[in-house]
Amino acid sequence: MMQSIVISLALCATICAAAQTRNTPIQAIAYVSGPVQADGSQVKGNVTFTQNDCGQNVHVRVQLEGLKEGKHGFHVHEKGDLSNGCTSTGGHYNPDKVDHGGPDHEVRHVGDLGNLEVNSTGVIDITYTDKVISLTGNRGIIGRAVVVHELEDDLGLGDHVDSKKTGNAGGRIGCGVIGVNSDVDEWPCRDGGAGGLRSSLSILAVVVALFLSRSV
Repeated sequence: MMQSIVISLALCATICAAAQTRNTPIQAIAYVSGPVQADGSQVKGNVTFTQNDCGQNVHVRVQLEGLKEGKHGFHVHEKGDLSNGCTSTGGHYNPDKVDHGGPDHEVRHVGDLGNLEVNSTGVIDITYTDKVISLTGNRGIIGRAVVVHELEDDLGLGDHVDSKKTGNAGGRIGCGVIGVNSDVDEWPCRDGGAGGLRSSLSILAVVVALFLSRSV
């Protein structure tokens, strides 16, 4: 009887501790703009990133105008540096040092967000989710940059020498730094996700083991 009570109390404490690791949604936004093109068009708009909790997929909303009809490579680049326009944002955000790929590929850069498919109006407003990027932890993209390219990203499947590096997506026609867009009193998920739950489960295991050893 006492053994069941102790284990139940330990389990309750673990669940409560795990619940405390949950955080309110965090949101980030990038104001995207680019140079005026020869035809007078200019890429501009916003990209909003929302993550509802630690370790969950990120919801990406892209609201842009001034694009040419067709597909345009879309990536997170490693640096939030616009001192030399989009050029100074560096390469794709790729902390794992792997080949370029598509957003659904098993092997891809963290920053590989695929293509934006734009109709004849030059305007796009889409929302989708990505399972690799994060707003916190060791894949956090806040402070980095989003970049829109002039050409279609071949997702690493082409014959061009740059296919496995950049997707051969051409020049950079729009970019913006990703900044926090929500009130955050205490930065969540510093360890990138489920560390709090793992710690709680470890505590539970120790408590149960100690009790069982004393009851033998």
